[in-house]
Amino acid sequence: MQAAVWHGKKDVRVETVPLPSPPAPGWVQVKVEWCGICGSDLHEYLAGPIFIPVNAPHPLTGKQGSVILGHEFTGKVVAVGEGVTEVKVGDMVAPDACQHCGECQPCREGRYNVCEKLAFTGLHNDGAFASLVNVPAELCYVLPKGVSAEAGAVMEPLATGFKAVRMAGSILGLNVVVLGAGTIGLGTIMAVRAAGAGKIIVVEMSKARIEKAKECGADVIINPKECDPVAAIKEITGGSGADVSFECIGNKMTGPLAIDVLRNTGLAIIVGIFEEPSSFNFFSLSGTDKRVMGTLAYTLDDFKGLAALMAKGIIRAENLITGKIELKDILDKGFLELINNKDQHIKILVRP
Repeated sequence: MQAAVWHGKKDVRVETVPLPSPPAPGWVQVKVEWCGICGSDLHEYLAGPIFIPVNAPHPLTGKQGSVILGHEFTGKVVAVGEGVTEVKVGDMVAPDACQHCGECQPCREGRYNVCEKLAFTGLHNDGAFASLVNVPAELCYVLPKGVSAEAGAVMEPLATGFKAVRMAGSILGLNVVVLGAGTIGLGTIMAVRAAGAGKIIVVEMSKARIEKAKECGADVIINPKECDPVAAIKEITGGSGADVSFECIGNKMTGPLAIDVLRNTGLAIIVGIFEEPSSFNFFSLSGTDKRVMGTLAYTLDDFKGLAALMAKGIIRAENLITGKIELKDILDKGFLELINNKDQHIKILVRP
């Protein structure tokens, strides 16, 4: 079969690979319908390896070196391994990408998204930029009626924003800042709106993404090219700053900014994936009682809650899809298009 394989920095090739073996006990084989290109795929292409194991086999999957990318996907189950009861052949599923050990303390707490041996489909094990992929059955969420296969392929990044908002606790009536209006940021905006935020302030520079942020429920847009975002947010919030912020960019400048836009005792949720460290004065925390929380990915419970909101039309994935391409075009019309024309796109889906 044809697949998009990562071989190294700026080296992703569409090439012929062997078909996956029949699924092992507890696993299923999925015929991929759609797979989205994620920011982490672009990070691996531009600056990798970041997550992909190259110096030693991954402790959970044993994978090392080249890997089939792709983890935001939907598809039909075409084969099931021994003991599988969660799903059946013919189910249209949106798989959670967090392969985990089930034995460490975070897994025992139900927080397998930070498993000590965490492996992401498409980074630490072969993924879904291919016609067939094997994944653990327990990670497969069966799409409910009212959620299309295309929308289902965007559930994975939307679940990241959903979980970030869930981790923040109650935000009813609060002033909330979302830094970045890419896929994760837009999903966070919609989840913040659904959670009843009082005022949603978005920091974004891209004209196209600013328009998308408005569609998704932003009340105020601040373009940091045009003003000082900290001063602007303090003015909007009566001089104090926001109650909660969500950093959805992963830039060395926006990490500290997520804290600077807060009032004293405020909470910053760090969602973005960072390629390099930030310079930070910790007195920004010890002198203000501000709090910072990191969040990675999601669990299947987040898929379940998100799907309920999507089925009701409260959170919409379709307006985030700005392109659909074939696998053969993934580099030129996918990766390079997102890199060179990022202001024009939010999510490009690939049909393997």
